[in-house]
Amino acid sequence: MTTAKSYFHRGGDIPLLGATIPEHFSDIVERYPDQDAVVSLPQNRRLTYRQLADAVDEIARGLLGCGFSKGDRIGVWSTDNLEWLLLQMATARIGAVLVNINPAYRARELAYALERSEVHGVFTIPAFRSSDYVGMLVELIPELKQPVEGDLQSKTLPHLRRVIVYDAADPLNTARPQAGFGVWSEVLSAGDKISNEELDAITASLDRDDPINIQYTSGTTGFPKAVVLSHHNILNNAYFAAQAMHFGEQDRLCVPVPFYHCFGMVLANLLCLSVGACIVIPSEHFDALAVLHAIEAERCTAVHGVPTMFIAELEHPDFANYDLSSLRTGIMAGAPCPPPLMKRVMEDMNCREILIGYGETEASPLTHLTTRDDSIERRTETVGRNLPHQEAKVVDTESGATVPLNEIGEICFRGYHIMSEYYGQPDKTAETIDKNGWLYSGDLGTMDAEGYVRITGRRKEMIIRGGENIYPAEIEQFLFSHPKVAQVAVFGIPDERYGEVVMAWIQLHQGESATEAQMQEYCKGQIAHFKIPRHIWFVDEFPMTVTGKLQKFRMREMAVEKLGLSAEG
Repeated sequence: MTTAKSYFHRGGDIPLLGATIPEHFSDIVERYPDQDAVVSLPQNRRLTYRQLADAVDEIARGLLGCGFSKGDRIGVWSTDNLEWLLLQMATARIGAVLVNINPAYRARELAYALERSEVHGVFTIPAFRSSDYVGMLVELIPELKQPVEGDLQSKTLPHLRRVIVYDAADPLNTARPQAGFGVWSEVLSAGDKISNEELDAITASLDRDDPINIQYTSGTTGFPKAVVLSHHNILNNAYFAAQAMHFGEQDRLCVPVPFYHCFGMVLANLLCLSVGACIVIPSEHFDALAVLHAIEAERCTAVHGVPTMFIAELEHPDFANYDLSSLRTGIMAGAPCPPPLMKRVMEDMNCREILIGYGETEASPLTHLTTRDDSIERRTETVGRNLPHQEAKVVDTESGATVPLNEIGEICFRGYHIMSEYYGQPDKTAETIDKNGWLYSGDLGTMDAEGYVRITGRRKEMIIRGGENIYPAEIEQFLFSHPKVAQVAVFGIPDERYGEVVMAWIQLHQGESATEAQMQEYCKGQIAHFKIPRHIWFVDEFPMTVTGKLQKFRMREMAVEKLGLSAEG
């Protein structure tokens, strides 16, 4: 008798899109010219699809006039604003490769990103809160202090030709901070010499498999890697996510996630533009109150976010003062989504059709998504099935063999959505994608007979206590069921006797209190004794990435230091 294996291929009634991003966008503009395309509340600006297309073309001609062309890499270092979206679509229009730069980066991290991607041009805002972008660029590129005739000549970044600054509050009147910077108005003026016919001819020469985007992995461990994605990768990923959400021109999506991340750029911006929906920008950087205001003011039908964002919205003191009745759907992703939180979002935020998504940057990024027709159990305890035209399997971490159904192993993907490479790192690419095209995710999980996947944790985060394999997501899900718990993170710390023991960081709901002993007592008889956290810390906040992913490696480092442990126990 043959044991069924954890493999699932999903076809689709709808064929893959064969167009480039600008070709598909042009069709959407023709269908919905007067529909709202984007509303930026912090900038008090809104554009219809026709107005957005005209603005994109103006910037695209400007890029050509500045000497950029197909294949050139153009970085954007900014918080969320309308200009970010214009640059996203304008680079696609001319076949340049958009390089997404994390707005939380400091000078050292910026230098790494620009060097790794061999960036030719950078667009940046002057500053945001404690981030002085201009100052960090001048520190990295002292040549910016002097006037530049023609292209910039940087000793440290030989590929870099131009650095353009724009103030999102007033792009056309942005002051030049140093003599070597270009400004937004100069880019627009440079486009005067480029005809519409010339621009259209360049767009017509593009191929759907051309590289169009470089996104950096989140960097929760080690150095981020530069993921190269094509028109075909991200357009289809966005489009099929929209289909799963039953999303169309009547919908309005509140986008609190950062544009630089694949969640914002692909599953929000491009998702909306692929079907004629409206993008609503609530704030430059995540602000829970701004999200609640935007949903009410713009009658948003959907809202995206990572779990920490939804927690912040639900826990905001003014939450009950906002009318969220227009909400219908959205995607929660980017980190494990506890079932109790999902149920609160569905009931308290009126997001009855909220979906859980799963994937990674290397997969454009979405691989799995629940549907509104799934059972409550599947919508709250699994990440759904893979999207159409994708394959998934679960393999043994040692042998690489496909494991039987419902057994834990590493999740792998194959299909149209898989990146072409890590830019300039063929060795790292080969470590991640095998000779048969399978991408190894680094995540552990199980798959049932219908293709539904449950995530048990990161392969590197699995805790081994005295020979017992412990999966943090299982313990987190249980602790989250405690009525006082708002958020929890579970990870392993060194132990002389067992090798590792379980630690939990817990954030309680406002006004609540609890002790370590009370939480451990709550676990007794409910989960195996070896899974009960040896150490429990109550915290007000967690170290996390700018996208809201918890950085467990930092928590572990902090715990090891405070408890006086060695990294090896």
